[in-house]
Amino acid sequence: MTYDELIERLDPMVYRNLKQSIELGKWPDGRAMSREQRAISLEAVIYYENKHNIPEEQRVGYLDRGEKAGTACDPSVQFSTRKKDVDPDQFVEVKV
Repeated sequence: MTYDELIERLDPMVYRNLKQSIELGKWPDGRAMSREQRAISLEAVIYYENKHNIPEEQRVGYLDRGEKAGTACDPSVQFSTRKKDVDPDQFVEVKV
C-alpha cells in the first residue's frame, strides 16, 4: 500500500485523533509525542485535509483574522521604516 492509498483510506476518527494528538503533543493514551512523530503526524493530517477537501477554516493551522485582516493587528501586513511606504488605508482607527 502506498502513502497515497493509506491517506485515501484513513478513517476520519483516526484523522481526528491525529489532529488532537498534534494539538496536545501527546497520544490519546497520554504518552508524549516525539518531534519526529509530531512532524510525521502533521504531514499526514495536512495531506488528508488536502486529499479530502476539508474546508480551509477547519484545517490544522488555520488562523481566522476576521475583522483584523489587513490591519496593523494582522501579522501579514508588512511595515517599513520609511513613512512614505505606509499605506494609511491598511489601518483602522478604533475608538474606545
